[in-house]
Amino acid sequence: MMEINAKLVKELRDKTGAGMMDCKRALIENEGDLEKAAECLRKKGLMDAAKKSSRTAADGLIVLSLTPDHKTGSIIELNSETDFVAKNEKFQALASKIADVALEINNTEEIAKSMKNEIDSLISLVGENMTLRRSEKISVDNGVISAYVHNAVSENMGKIGVLVALESSSKDIEKLRDFGKKIAMHIAAANPSYLCSKCIPQSVIDKERSIILDQAKEIGKPSDIAEKMADGRIKKFYEEIVLLEQPFVMDNKTKVKDVVENFGKEIGSDVKLVSFVKYILGEGIERATSNFAEEVMSFVK
Repeated sequence: MMEINAKLVKELRDKTGAGMMDCKRALIENEGDLEKAAECLRKKGLMDAAKKSSRTAADGLIVLSLTPDHKTGSIIELNSETDFVAKNEKFQALASKIADVALEINNTEEIAKSMKNEIDSLISLVGENMTLRRSEKISVDNGVISAYVHNAVSENMGKIGVLVALESSSKDIEKLRDFGKKIAMHIAAANPSYLCSKCIPQSVIDKERSIILDQAKEIGKPSDIAEKMADGRIKKFYEEIVLLEQPFVMDNKTKVKDVVENFGKEIGSDVKLVSFVKYILGEGIERATSNFAEEVMSFVK
């Protein structure tokens, strides 16, 4: 059997995005010819897609899509194994198409099922597992959906994406969209968990209050003082996790709810911030850590 060195395997992986064992086998089959090995990997077909489905896909893209009237928006997370593949034009085109489908289908499993053949085809082409991890759609009857992507790699796609729903009877759609984008930028920076104080589950508040009271007791505070401390800290807790209670990042003093109210007065119309969605790429996914050089050497020995 022909000896294949680690440098050649890495070069083929960089060229094709395929897994290292696939690269090694292709190089062996083609006697070290890089171009023939790359062509061989691309010709393997759909049977390779299933082999890759067990590998962790924690990179990829967050992609947004909006209807032409800006009354409906979708956000999806399409994962790949590496950032290399996420930069691939074919991957980006597929992710954009899936986001468009999500405007019509508000169910991640159904979207994945409808796009299965196209996802599997690209898995076979680039040699990495891909997963449609999640999706969401929001709409308004009157108003706009605004979008923002932080550090966009292309239009409406990047590592952090935000959708914001504003209800308003105003006909000035451009002003509404621009204002909604500013709120979306705030969300990307301030990372709120809930829209309003009433949106927080009581169990979350009770847990936070219990922690504060325990901390007060640990430092010997009397019960009445501990309760007052808890009241103050809960108010601060709201400012940290509730969007409408947060200081707006563009002036760091006016609460978001007041910013919305002031904007409504400015355009002479009612404006209500009714919902938002924020996705951070790979959030919550456990990533396997490895030394790339050691991984390559384990395959070529």
